[in-house]
Amino acid sequence: MRPGTAILGGQNPDRCEISGAVQFNGGMTPELVDVLSSLRVVALPLATRFRGLTVRETALFEGPQGWTEFSPFTEYQDAEASRWLEAAYEYGWQNAPAIVRSRIGVNATMPAVPADRVPEILARFAGCRTVKVKVAEPGGSLADDVERVAAVRRALGPEGRIRIDANAAWNVDEAEHAVRALSVYDLEYVEQPCATQEELEQLVDRIDYLDVPIAVDEGLRKSDDPVGAARELTGGIVILKAAPLGGIRRALEVAAAAARPAVVSSALESSVGLAMGLHLAGALPSLEYDCGLGTAALLAADVTDDPLLPVHGEIEVRRIAPTGRLLDAFAAEPDRIEWWRARIIRCHALLSEAS
Repeated sequence: MRPGTAILGGQNPDRCEISGAVQFNGGMTPELVDVLSSLRVVALPLATRFRGLTVRETALFEGPQGWTEFSPFTEYQDAEASRWLEAAYEYGWQNAPAIVRSRIGVNATMPAVPADRVPEILARFAGCRTVKVKVAEPGGSLADDVERVAAVRRALGPEGRIRIDANAAWNVDEAEHAVRALSVYDLEYVEQPCATQEELEQLVDRIDYLDVPIAVDEGLRKSDDPVGAARELTGGIVILKAAPLGGIRRALEVAAAAARPAVVSSALESSVGLAMGLHLAGALPSLEYDCGLGTAALLAADVTDDPLLPVHGEIEVRRIAPTGRLLDAFAAEPDRIEWWRARIIRCHALLSEAS
């Protein structure tokens, strides 16, 4: 072991070496000992089930620039999760890019709930006039989706904007049928209706007459080369998520390569992680659409007494420092803290190997 390194616990504490600093994303990773020394893992309850979750686990730690978040979903493998760690390091240890706007218009996010719960969910998003509706949920039906979108349209009236997100769940035939059925509710766009570039190209041809744009999310952030994928993008809109893409700077590179309108979205982070996405939205040269950064409204609890919630449909671009009392109140169980600790150690090692 090199001088100045140490051993910390993980799934196998006798074999987890803390690496020194390495190059990443134009900067240096922190020393792993500095990351783990401030690590707090929380389990935040959700106000309603979302992506099959009722609790959102996330890891927080503090860098020279402030608190940052590492929260890839638990099913993600280390190779994908390491991008999220790279983003957390960038936000906590590097100066963020300059912003050109300080307030971001945001959409409400409607989980795949029964239609009669739509007004209750919308009430959590103060002043939002754009709603992203989750569709194609496992176990649901197109009829359920139609009822949910119809209920959102009734609540918004004719002037509100509705976008739908299928999370790549449909094949081309299913997508064509669903978009045709839902287009009567005046869709702003449909996000990632199918999984592959080939499917999206076929769908664009089939639904051209409906004049419903396609937005691409998983097709970028799940790619081994998001910048290259952005250059070959099918669809009129690009969805940017700072953490899955490896940080604010990498996401700005993806946006430049795509040369299309961008929507910055979240991955159900705490307000600490949402602050990173808001900074990305603030730094984009152009921002034509409301962004999906109001999802703290889906949490029943957050890590701060001053959460990033919509006010008049907007959120201010600012960093968040968690409240100690809330970190304690929603601390994860010891075995889950160790699980996240070990995950950080593994992902840090992957970043070290790639540098």
